Amino acid sequence: MNLKELVLENSDEIVSRWVEKQGNHSLQDYSSTISDDMIKQMNHEFADIIISSLKEGGANLENLDDFAEKVVNLGWPFGYITEGLQIFRTESIKFVLDQQGTENKEDFIYVMDGINEWIDPLKTRLMNQYSANWNNIISLQKLALEELSAPLIPVMDEITVMPLVGTIDTDRAKLIMENLLSGVVKNRTDVVLIDITGVPVVDTMVAHHIIQAAEAVRLLGATCILVGIRPEIAQTIVNLGIDLSQFPTKSSLKKGFETALELTDKQIITSENKREDVEEILDSIGKE
Repeated sequence: MNLKELVLENSDEIVSRWVEKQGNHSLQDYSSTISDDMIKQMNHEFADIIISSLKEGGANLENLDDFAEKVVNLGWPFGYITEGLQIFRTESIKFVLDQQGTENKEDFIYVMDGINEWIDPLKTRLMNQYSANWNNIISLQKLALEELSAPLIPVMDEITVMPLVGTIDTDRAKLIMENLLSGVVKNRTDVVLIDITGVPVVDTMVAHHIIQAAEAVRLLGATCILVGIRPEIAQTIVNLGIDLSQFPTKSSLKKGFETALELTDKQIITSENKREDVEEILDSIGKE
């Protein structure tokens, strides 16, 4: 009986040993959030995939890919796959040697090479798929964070706000410029309020990027208002000799919004004023 037949014929015993050894060693840091039943279920699914790959001779790789994706989606560590395969390799070699009842060096090497020839392609495939799926998730998260890092929010017809939070570097400045220009055209904006209340430091580079963005907005026929200039930021700008006279600046978003209303010939009428207008109309009707 060759190695493949021996392992397949005794797969239940080998899997039982593997599940006992596998446990949750690679998941100890996650033990508080992962139930024992979930770990057992995944271990048995892992074992079934390993055994089925031996039966099919590596012909059905979709199951490997799906399992690697599942592990990534669960947020489980890379070590779960590598440690699991290593334990399965060790238990398979031990079982075969026990069955053959030999301590001959050549036999040991033959068994080890035979098991490795089967396990190594599985390990490579699972590792590659795990990495590919993980990188895909990171890329999607990066795109989501980039969109959140420079949002353009329409607050009223012809008026939009771009709140900025955190440090602005060159890459983020490019993203801000792209979102700003595309948003101005898409939303048919006449006035953009760039709120830097959440920007901790405004140095020469940051100011340069903001000025560039304001100039680009002006070329599209819109006006850019810089709001959220705190006293310490104002002092820094003055000390650095940065010229922000090319576009309006306001200390708060409220004041900037009031200016935006003026520039777009708009005004806000409160419900109280509306009530007074209705009362005046009713009074005039009563008089008639």
